This record gives sequence, structure tokens and C-alpha cells, in this order.
Amino acid sequence: MTDDELLLKLDDSTRNATRHQLDTLRSILDQNGTVLYLQPYLPTHDPPLDAATFRRSVPLSSYDDYADLINQMADSPRHHHQPLLSVDPLLCFFYSSGTSSPRPKLIPYFDSKLSKAASYIAHQGSAAILKRLFPSRPTVNKILCFIYADNVRTTRGGVKVMAASTYPLQSGNANWSQLSFIVSPREVILGSNAEHQMYCHLLCGIRSFDLVDGIRAPYAIGLIKVFCLLESKWEQLCHDLEHGFPSLEFSDVAMRNSVVEVLGGPQLDLAKRVRSVFEEKSRGGIVSKLWPNVRYVRCVTTGSMEQYYPKLKHYAGEIPLLGGDYFASECCVGINLDIMQPPKKTRFVLLPTAAYFEFLPFDMNETDAAGKETVDISGVEVGKMYEVVVTTYRGFYRYRLGDIVRVVGFYNLSPQVEYVMKAPKGPNEIITEKDLMSAIHKFQLDLGNAMEMEITEFASFVDMELSPKQLKVFVEVEEGCLSLMQEKIEESVVVLRRFCSSLEDALGGIYRVQRDRGESGPLLLYVVKPGSFDRLSQLAIRNGAPASQYKPPKIIRNREIARFLEGSALVTVV
Repeated sequence: MTDDELLLKLDDSTRNATRHQLDTLRSILDQNGTVLYLQPYLPTHDPPLDAATFRRSVPLSSYDDYADLINQMADSPRHHHQPLLSVDPLLCFFYSSGTSSPRPKLIPYFDSKLSKAASYIAHQGSAAILKRLFPSRPTVNKILCFIYADNVRTTRGGVKVMAASTYPLQSGNANWSQLSFIVSPREVILGSNAEHQMYCHLLCGIRSFDLVDGIRAPYAIGLIKVFCLLESKWEQLCHDLEHGFPSLEFSDVAMRNSVVEVLGGPQLDLAKRVRSVFEEKSRGGIVSKLWPNVRYVRCVTTGSMEQYYPKLKHYAGEIPLLGGDYFASECCVGINLDIMQPPKKTRFVLLPTAAYFEFLPFDMNETDAAGKETVDISGVEVGKMYEVVVTTYRGFYRYRLGDIVRVVGFYNLSPQVEYVMKAPKGPNEIITEKDLMSAIHKFQLDLGNAMEMEITEFASFVDMELSPKQLKVFVEVEEGCLSLMQEKIEESVVVLRRFCSSLEDALGGIYRVQRDRGESGPLLLYVVKPGSFDRLSQLAIRNGAPASQYKPPKIIRNREIARFLEGSALVTVV
């Protein structure tokens, strides 16, 4: 299928959105209507089942409703008298990209032709949109792609677990010749140490500096880590270029040898060129200084990734920073037709053939959706917010995805949405991700004016073991800011305490009401050591989270993570 045919097919699906939605639900139920999960709700399933009956009969669900069945599949995938979630064979599990828990959820991936067809249209359509903006060039045709086919684990029953982005590289059917556009060799992509892989990606990218057309990573945080590593290790990179081999003590010999081959011996002129770039004081626009032919940088910058956008723009300079699509581990949700837009203007067109979508009305001043009814793709209203509910080819039925979106319009007859935030998890959640991000932004502006302090990362946790419950906010500052704080520690604490009240005032209506009623105690602010959130990511990766999909938590719901950050605190302000 040509790019034009793909885009035409996508456009057609949005022109007949309602029909395609009903066809999608029908094909999912025709295929999987007899699985064990659905039996209590559809005991006499006799296809075709209409959408209204399906929604009336099957309750809304969350991951906990599937956990026991998923664990059974993980422990003994082939010893069930009746299919549990899907009639198709289980291929592997994907890790979820959620980060509120130190251990990621397992999302089953089945050998479903219908699922693969839906995903193909979404992913190839996205690639076609990119190629329409940046047509291929015959010589400058390489991508510096920070991907890591890492952390492939095996369950007790012998099923592989990996990131969704890893599957094409680890499935046994990988066609590496089709990935020849990636600068790095396969040994780097398949390496076992994420930091070493990132360094080798950079080294290979700099070696092929004049061939690089674009720079990509799944999420903005991934590229932030890349540029931070670049700033801290540039002298080492120059040393390695001068000598023609990586000087780090890599335990992965295959990865090391593959990089030596890419370098092709000492590169003295290139090392000199890189040194001259880093001897400049400003890091602004460093992308085009190191890679003069690059045309774009691309990653997801919406949601919790939006905080990294200004810093990425600083590094990118005049190079366009392109947005990503709305693809979840459970299914593809929406496609970004205008990837040149910044996060605040990014819109996703819902994909009517990717899953069956419902929308649960959401009010920012309420944390409980009890009693509310969903609407389908034709029932949403512009300007209103909804939690996305999906029925997928991958064994989830009326599944609350946990994402809040706002409908901003329609593309043909398919809703166009903007991502707002992760959905609150019940009445104990007294602030939203969006409220926290907004409050921290204001807090940083106040601090910057008073103390020249830059906050690099943050998160919050509601401690329910205290009476009354108490919100704890963790902020990490740059190393240089920390030195200034420690020189004037008493003055710094006074300033932080003064601005804590303005931070509280910006945390949203639910939080303020509970504070006024005495249902929540005063805010606790922790300033943690630089690198604390990096160590948290390393802990998560050791526990199974994929390096390529890891996103720092903003709303922490796990006490283990909160205790880790409390243990990293240098200053605590009440």
C-alpha cells in the first residue's frame, strides 16, 4: 500500500467514523465474544450483538479486573480449557508505560490478524505523514534513533515480556535490512545496559554526523537524558573519536566491537570539530551544530512530557521539534495529523478502526465517575472532557484507559482531542497531574526570581497513613542550584517556606477545599538530591520497566517510590 493510499484509507475511516466503530466492535465480539472474561456478562452470546446491548451488559473495567486472568496466562499460557481474554494465540506481553507503580503492568499481545491490520494502518499512516513533510533524500537518509530493545524477560510459563516498541526487534521475525536507516548497529539496539547504549547511540550518531536526517526517541524525557549525557560526557566522546574505540568498560563485547567498526579508526578532525562546538558557552541550537543536515527532532511531548518541551526547543534551536501520536500499549488511539504543532496545540484524530471507543464524562472538580454513563464516538461534545474507554482486539473490554482528553473539534466525523492528563484514581487523589504541573511551573517562576533555582523534576504523593492525610511534593534541582542553596541554607529554607503557600494555592479546587475543611494537613515540600529521579528510573528498569518507555511519575501512588524519594531529601519544608 502506497503512502497516498494509506492516507486515503485513514481519511475514509474518519468520514464514516460511526459505521467503522460499529464494524470494529462487531468484529471484536464475533472473534472473542465467547472468552471467559465475557461469560458472566454475555452468557448466551449470539452474534451479532449491538453496541447498546454490549454497553448495557458489560461493566466498565480497569486493569485490576484482568490481573488474575493475565497472571494465569503468564504462568501457564496453554493450559486453559477456554480462552481467557482472546481466542488468538498469545505471542508475548507488553509492558505498560505507566509509572505510578515500581512494577509495570503486563498487557497481553495476541496473534490477531485484525489487531495487526489496525496497528499497521495507524503506524504506517503516521510514517506517511512524516514523509509528506520531509520527503526522503538519496544521501542524507539516516536516523539517530534512541531505541533500546532491552529488558526482555520471561514469565514462569515461558512467555516473553517486553516493551511494545521492542517487539518488532525481538519477535524472531525482525528484518534488520529494513532498519538500515538507523545509524546505530543492531548490537547497540539489542544491548543490555541502557546508559551504555545511549552513549553508543551518540557516538555512532556523531560519527555519521553528515548523514543524519532526523533524531528520534519515544518520549521527550529520553531525549533530555541524551542531551544531559552529551553535556556531561562530551570530552569522553571526543577522546573516543580520537582513538577510534569507546573507552568505557563495556561488559557487552558485541556492542563494543560493533561501535569500533562504525567508527572506522581514529577520527581526529571530527573530534576537533565536536570540541569546538562544546567550547562555546551556549548549548542553544546544539543539534544543528553537531548534525548540520538534520531536518527534525521527534518524540512525544504532550501530557507529562510537556515540561521538557522548552529545554528540548533550546537544544533544537531552529530545527522543528515534531510531536508524536496517541498510541497506547493496549491499542492505537489517535493520530497526529499536524506534527509541527507544539504540545499545547497538539490534536489527535481518533482512529475508528483501531478499537471501539467510549467516553466517560469527566469533571475537574470531581474525582469519582460513579453513576455516569459513557457516550460513543458520535455523542461527544466539543469543549467537554472525557476519560477514554476502549474495547480492543487485545482482550480488553470497556477498559478505562486512564487518560483524560478534551474534545476540541472533529476531523470529518471523527473526534479531534487534546490530551489533558492521567485520570485521578478515586476520592483519595486530591490533586490532578495537570494541577501539579501548573503549580510547579508557577512555583519555579517564583523561585527563579528569588533564588535563581531551576527545578529539573518533580512528583507528589498523598500520605494516607498520616492523620489528617498530607500531600508531599518532591522537587529536584540542578547541581549548581543546590550548591547555592547549601551556601545559604537558612535563607533558602525561609524563601522556600514563603513560596510553599503560593504552591498550595495553585494546586486546584479539590485540594483547597480539603485543606480548608481540615481534611488534609499542610503541604510537605522535599528538595531531593540531584540525580534522585534518575536513580528512581534505574530502580524501575531493574524491576522490569523498559528503558525506552519509562516516564517519571508525577502522581505517585506507591509508598515504596515515596519512601525512596524521602530518603533522598536534602531539605524538608513544612
